[in-house]
Amino acid sequence: MSAEAKIHLDKVAKTYPGTKVPAVEELSLDIHEGEILVLVGPSGCGKSTTLRLINRMIEPSSGRILLDGEDVTKANPDKLRRRIGYVIQQIGLFPHQTISQNIATVPKMLGWDKDKARARSEELLGMVGLDPEQYRDRYPKELSGGQAQRVGVARALGADPDIMLMDEPFGAIDPITRDRLQNEFLRLQGELHKTIVFVTHDIDEAIKMGDKIAILGERSRIRQIDTPERILAYPVDDFVDDFIGTGSTIKGLNFLKVSSLTLTDYPTMGPDDSADAARSLLRQQGHEWLVQLDAERKPVRWVHADHLDGAASGDRGEPVGDLLRSDDTLFHALELMVQSASGETCVVDDHGTFQGVVTMVDLSKAIRRAQHEARLHYEELEAHA
Repeated sequence: MSAEAKIHLDKVAKTYPGTKVPAVEELSLDIHEGEILVLVGPSGCGKSTTLRLINRMIEPSSGRILLDGEDVTKANPDKLRRRIGYVIQQIGLFPHQTISQNIATVPKMLGWDKDKARARSEELLGMVGLDPEQYRDRYPKELSGGQAQRVGVARALGADPDIMLMDEPFGAIDPITRDRLQNEFLRLQGELHKTIVFVTHDIDEAIKMGDKIAILGERSRIRQIDTPERILAYPVDDFVDDFIGTGSTIKGLNFLKVSSLTLTDYPTMGPDDSADAARSLLRQQGHEWLVQLDAERKPVRWVHADHLDGAASGDRGEPVGDLLRSDDTLFHALELMVQSASGETCVVDDHGTFQGVVTMVDLSKAIRRAQHEARLHYEELEAHA
């Protein structure tokens, strides 16, 4: 067990009566304080069972569950669950209670007085983006699916638990609302720093939400556990590779920044430069395109060698389009590149001043570097195993 683990599963197993094959087989796992660990895997692999073992909604057949170093396997399960926030896909709001009363469920169980519980409900409604004045006295049937899911998250946060368990929390919502809720939850997590175990069957959601991802095979066997970027760069076996699916290399660009690149020299021309000077520069540097800059060195247009013949300087080439900054991802860079006349995209500083160009070669080098670093990481782990 890692000394700083908030949650530690020590050879936890679950075999249901009447079956010989365990649903979860001697799973050992650390979840560290303040991180989101996503459990992801094919249907029936045991990920939801694993989640419910942590708060003992399902009792383990063997093994130990430690929270902050304390073995809670024998603790009172009701008291244990009050320490842990729990969010499910079906939400499970009480239909006969107002939104405020729903959110105050656990605080009331813990003996909070009415005023304190109500104040906490209103605080949490604001935190999840629902105006307390508008929503506190409504009933669940008066909410949209996305609003109800927000209330479900607020209820799980009611008693300010250190730990949250989330089982497909955004799975039954349309894609646009789902994306918004994911973003809102990540914003909240940036403020609250809860320790979260999050179950999903969607690898893209796992990549977006997780600080770490545990890809599970049958019986909750861990096939690979690591950061999303490292898993995308270096799937350890065919099972993981197949589960991630096609496009893992492209997805990995979400974790690489423009700032990680060394931008190469790229030909430019100023507003007063002649077409002959521009042609000469293109020949010297072996490029077909250059960037036309204005008087403040802000990129204005892409100019191809063929554009230098005949047209006036202001009419040459194509608009540069959207521009990159150093904190943009390389995935965003790729999106802009495929829309660009030159197949490349310009990088500017905070003042809009030209800094360089990102090319497809730059992306290829960045991907290979990430793959190489991930491979070295796993080779080092194997050497110390």
